[in-house]
Amino acid sequence: MKIRSAAVLSATLLLDLIAPALSLAEEPPAPQVKMRVYYLVLLYRGASWTPEETPATRQLQEDHMANIRRLAKEGKLILAGPFEEDTDLRGLFLLKAASLQEAKELCQSDPAIKAGRLRAEIHSWWGPEGIRVEDSPKSLP
Repeated sequence: MKIRSAAVLSATLLLDLIAPALSLAEEPPAPQVKMRVYYLVLLYRGASWTPEETPATRQLQEDHMANIRRLAKEGKLILAGPFEEDTDLRGLFLLKAASLQEAKELCQSDPAIKAGRLRAEIHSWWGPEGIRVEDSPKSLP
């Protein structure tokens, strides 16, 4: 009995000594990513879209870009940009809004959407909290 007790005691002491080293070898738990809803807006050619470039369409594009810069400065627009292909799908916005209704209102603030040159299709999208683009609104064309 004494030999068995000594063996158990030795094994227990050995585990006590190596347990800290074993725990150091374990992988730390993966950081928890907090998610939130953003609004992905796909911008399509609208009913009033035309291929002609006129002073009016150039002004509308300048106003569209000014609105993009304003929304970015306000922290409502995470990213925006056009698609390279010449199709009805023209570009996208990623909006940080409190609700779908607010996302719709932000889209309606865009002069190109108001004028019908663009049409917005809004989708709720889950992404990591706090995502952002490094470019400042001042660097947007």
